[in-house]
Amino acid sequence: MSRIKPAEVRFYIDADLLGLARLLAGLRSDVTYPGDPGTVIHKRQRPPCPIASPAVKDSEWIPQVASRGWLIITRDRHIQEHRLEITAVREHRARMVALTAADAGSVFGQLEVVMSRWRDIERCLAEPPPFIYAATRTTMRQIPLT
Repeated sequence: MSRIKPAEVRFYIDADLLGLARLLAGLRSDVTYPGDPGTVIHKRQRPPCPIASPAVKDSEWIPQVASRGWLIITRDRHIQEHRLEITAVREHRARMVALTAADAGSVFGQLEVVMSRWRDIERCLAEPPPFIYAATRTTMRQIPLT
């Protein structure tokens, strides 16, 4: 008899990447997304996501996700210009990777960026918050939070 153990969620995929989120969450027990009902992946039970809906506003979900220590993966080509989001990341000590590539508009394009940068994304888990990285298929660069 195999025992199912609790999953340790480490990654939160934002609502603007739901197709990618469902794909990754179907493969990995450590990935969740808004509205995720939870499931068992590789004998690990991932609980339902506490962010119950993709309609939850950034000002509500960023503090919840940051308080859990999860790394946020989002899509925002112009993240460096969005002062409110940068302020929320800084104030709540969040960790964020934003897909900024022009070709990250499709689920396949998003998957290509994430898979090309996956080792860099995983390394971000060891970095102290707060931070935002901009990710493309070929680069990862830090966005100033001030």
